[in-house]
Amino acid sequence: MTIGEIIAASVPYLEKRGVADARLAAELLAARLLRCKRLELPSFSDTAPDAKHVEAMRRGVARLAAGEPVQYVLGRWDFRGISLKTDRRALIPRPETEQLVQLLFDSGALAQTPAPRVLDYGTGGGCVALSIANEAPHAKVAGIDVSADALALAAENAEDLGLAERVRFFNTSEIDIADIFDAQTIDAVVSNPPYISSASCDRLPVSVRDFEPRTAFDGGPDGMCLLREVIEDASTLLVSGGMIFLETSSEEKQGAPLTRFLEASGFEDIRISKDLSGAPRLISARLAQGL
Repeated sequence: MTIGEIIAASVPYLEKRGVADARLAAELLAARLLRCKRLELPSFSDTAPDAKHVEAMRRGVARLAAGEPVQYVLGRWDFRGISLKTDRRALIPRPETEQLVQLLFDSGALAQTPAPRVLDYGTGGGCVALSIANEAPHAKVAGIDVSADALALAAENAEDLGLAERVRFFNTSEIDIADIFDAQTIDAVVSNPPYISSASCDRLPVSVRDFEPRTAFDGGPDGMCLLREVIEDASTLLVSGGMIFLETSSEEKQGAPLTRFLEASGFEDIRISKDLSGAPRLISARLAQGL
């Protein structure tokens, strides 16, 4: 079979098993095996791959059919211009989180000091921390998480990108955050924490519920347990006038209660931005001067 025939046969097979964007997934898998860009596939459509590549494609299609996310099957995924290793140790990098990072850059928070100190709270595989370090060489970036597996993946990504000397990662299940950072020493906190309510987690798509680590998306009874923790810690860690940037859930209607919690924690200039789908769920706020 040629590459074109293999893709053509894979698409209906995946569609029957409920795989979203089946053609895109099949083409991404084929491009990965051929080490080419997806848009270059037409030039390979009449190519007959060897048995090794055919078998690899078959295994990949079977994994997709079982519900595994294409990002894990591929083993790599791009995030704001950097290529990251992706596997089941950490949440998959998503476009909305790219917007969260852009919100930080658009705010001007990184231009306020010569060497701004940025904390990625709940770093997972490191996509936020590493993209900030990559795009803002003058920034001092740290990432924290409670998952040793996720932090190991983040460290591997940092090494691959040549950023291991510029981004520091800490396991806050082993050391208290107060023992890592002094109060009022951080200029910006960025966080994509678990924000889905525990009850809603069981209704998530199979690709998320059964493959991505639950600790990375289960935010407790109302989905805001970790969000409140981030805000509380940020109110202590941030310098006066420092900023916080949060990714939240619009489906859980978290905007209003989080706004009230931010105000009670000393934050002002609270803004809720819309994501790519138009849902209001990216929040930025500034710690009041003098606090």
